[in-house]
Amino acid sequence: MIPSPSTNAATMQRPALAPVINTLVSPKGMTKFIPGLSKIVRHHGSLDPVLGRLGSLEVRLATTTKEIRKAQKLRFKVFFKEMSAAPNGASLISRRDVDEYDALCDHLLVLDHDAKKRFGKQKPKVVGTYRLLRQEVADSHSGFYTAGEYDIAPLIKAHPSLRFLELGRSCVLKAYRNKRTVELLWQGIWNYVQHHRIDVMIGCASLEGTDPKELALPLSFLHHYAAPPTGWHAAALPERFTAMDILPKEEVDPKAALHALPPLIKGYLRLGASFGRGAVIDHQFGTTDVLVILPVTAISPRYVGHFSAAANRQAA
Repeated sequence: MIPSPSTNAATMQRPALAPVINTLVSPKGMTKFIPGLSKIVRHHGSLDPVLGRLGSLEVRLATTTKEIRKAQKLRFKVFFKEMSAAPNGASLISRRDVDEYDALCDHLLVLDHDAKKRFGKQKPKVVGTYRLLRQEVADSHSGFYTAGEYDIAPLIKAHPSLRFLELGRSCVLKAYRNKRTVELLWQGIWNYVQHHRIDVMIGCASLEGTDPKELALPLSFLHHYAAPPTGWHAAALPERFTAMDILPKEEVDPKAALHALPPLIKGYLRLGASFGRGAVIDHQFGTTDVLVILPVTAISPRYVGHFSAAANRQAA
């Protein structure tokens, strides 16, 4: 998503791959303890849980409760210790970022196999994660997390033949926020999207801060320059709606606005994403959220080619 990532940002929700996001932080969701999580064992059918490898790093889908708990611990470290999110009682006690969606979602992990040895054994370390929720799973349970902030029902209803995938809860350990890690995450996402024949990716992406006036430039840019095409509109829920057109279009400097956007959102833009109408203030996480809408058909052919090449190398 971003041609040349830096490594000093710590903002979010959302790819060598020509596109690269240099930092992933998407602290989305509620924070409830999940009693049934201890019984989770993931089976991914014909999809190999290992989706890619680059040097000592491996991207894979979690298959055990232990792996999911490691992802939750990473999320807690990034969202609550590094950033300004305020944990509730359950998270404070467990030192994990948990919610009821964890039991429904697939969890994408990046592992470092060169992590320090413990007790004479090599112990892979979870250094990155992304949470994936397919439409059929969401429909049969609690729906998409995004529906708690945006009215996405009309959007989904307008495309009954398309399969939606929600991306969220993404983060990367600070020392690993670089091109290699994010390249691997997106190789994993692309393999997953291809296997499950996903047509559209959606999710909440975040800008740090809860004062829209301080975010006037990037929010106004997204409103004026990255609105969805006809048939792809979705808006924030009325009770959570915050206007994004704070500045008139003629006062928006696109170059300055792009510089002010979190790397992840810039990455989505370069892939071809558009953004829903209205932002949502999340005071618990100290962020202002925007809705990302990314049909697979909107992704630039050059990126598709790069993704596919990575997938083919993995298959070989």
